[in-house]
Amino acid sequence: LLNRFLLLTFADLKKYHFYYWFCYPALCFPDGIHIIQKPVCLGDRFTLSQIQALQKAYDELCHKEGVTALPYFLIKYHDNSVVISPLKRWDGFFQDQGGKVAVGVYDPCNLSHYPGWPLRNFLILAAHKWGSLLQSVEVLCFRDRTMQGVRDITHSIIFEIKLPERALGPDCPKAVGWEKNQKGGMGPRMVNLSECMDPKRLAESSVDLNLKLMCWRLVPTLDLEKIVSAKCLLLGAGTLGCSVARTLMGWGVRKITFVDNAKISYSNPVRQPLYEFEDCLSGGKPKALAAADRLQKIFPGVSSEGYNMSIPMPGHPVNFSEVTMAQARKDVAKLEELIDAHDVVFLLMDTRESRWLPAVIAASKRKVLYHTLLISLSL
Repeated sequence: LLNRFLLLTFADLKKYHFYYWFCYPALCFPDGIHIIQKPVCLGDRFTLSQIQALQKAYDELCHKEGVTALPYFLIKYHDNSVVISPLKRWDGFFQDQGGKVAVGVYDPCNLSHYPGWPLRNFLILAAHKWGSLLQSVEVLCFRDRTMQGVRDITHSIIFEIKLPERALGPDCPKAVGWEKNQKGGMGPRMVNLSECMDPKRLAESSVDLNLKLMCWRLVPTLDLEKIVSAKCLLLGAGTLGCSVARTLMGWGVRKITFVDNAKISYSNPVRQPLYEFEDCLSGGKPKALAAADRLQKIFPGVSSEGYNMSIPMPGHPVNFSEVTMAQARKDVAKLEELIDAHDVVFLLMDTRESRWLPAVIAASKRKVLYHTLLISLSL
């Protein structure tokens, strides 16, 4: 009852963040406690034979009670002997001590001259039940440690205090004990398990490891950070566009943008690996949008977008209607904006005419430009 604790927990399963907040309630004395003798190490107060007798008596009582440690116990000691008893045997235990009372507390604190929090509630109990009967109480903060394989209890501390006659008032006593968070404030602690539980994070870490192995075996001098951070613009989402996108993603590129104005036809899925039969139904999905969506399904760590738009070509005049001219200007402005926002431009269209305008814009903005051709061999 003296050592109860509270635990508040909350699991954010979307982000794999787990929050917890411990409280070890410790009641407060209204008037404080007067220390008669300051804390000293057990070795400064007890002889070696008394320390050995204390350790033996403690172990025997733990074995008798069937526990590994006793939180509180009563102590009687003489020159070469130490007797301890459970707290429930208080009545009659100190009859032959002439008013001298000594109690032990299993202390988790590591501070050399300060007791741990479990002592608070016990002193409240002692003062509440026996404060008017006892002049003083000797307290042993029992610290059972193992250092380098050797058990040692000599760094336990012992001191004497005077209990107040009135420990608790008529009102509910004040209490402390909420554990502080990592920042030292009053609030819960948080454990982020996304690295080992979030499937997206697991996929990213696996891909990164695979890239490092590929780089180590094939091109040790390759700067993977530059490749991962490169923004690639793919003009064309056909056979070339699908293959180049998969290759770029396989080498760690995380930003891929498609531009195409065609729709997926029934002949495409067998040659273009980013599309399936369902993409051809109902007139076909726009290639650029479908390709971007498929890349994110293959690997959620990639950032992919698609733009369904045309690229004006020399030798292919635009109709001189207001709507068509406005759309053509809009497409050119968008194309220039996309090229400016990316680091590398891939020309993956079918015709030379469609490559002219992007090549001019990319050259004016000093962007890296790749001309990729599809060669069909007939046997």
